[in-house]
Amino acid sequence: MEFPNDFKGHLYEQYIKMLHLNELYTEHEVELFRQQAKEHQIDMLSNNITSVHVIDCIGDYEPINHTGIVKKMDLSKASITNICSKLLETDFIRRSQLNNNRKEIYFSLTDKGRRVYHLHKKLHQEKEEGFYQFIESYSETELQTIGKFMSDLLARAEQLYGREVREYDDLKD
Repeated sequence: MEFPNDFKGHLYEQYIKMLHLNELYTEHEVELFRQQAKEHQIDMLSNNITSVHVIDCIGDYEPINHTGIVKKMDLSKASITNICSKLLETDFIRRSQLNNNRKEIYFSLTDKGRRVYHLHKKLHQEKEEGFYQFIESYSETELQTIGKFMSDLLARAEQLYGREVREYDDLKD
């Protein structure tokens, strides 16, 4: 299907606007999370939402080792080492060894980390419910088209930033 150039230009403008709004959204989400954490008497020293996602990963898979976190989150070993060191210092996570393997270090959540984990899950659940309400007005065909576009856009972004493309889409089966 061929679109007039002005329509393609309009789509590009919307894409750029969405990128900028995503930056604002991310900043807003970090601030919202910090406020919620403060209300729950959780001292979040870092503005880095990735630290919260590491807590979330550990909570989902604990006990989990360093390599497991790296694979699940698709981040560098150095980043995970740095974040885990800070989370250990601030008592969000603890390290342990399993009886049958004294060399390998595993991470699990402390009570403080578990409070962050549950708060993060609650906020994500609210966002997910809002998302499902938003897409409710679209037909199945429209959702499939949107899904294809989003998959293509994600693959393009991963290609541009040197990341391996991962399929999260079960609709192709």
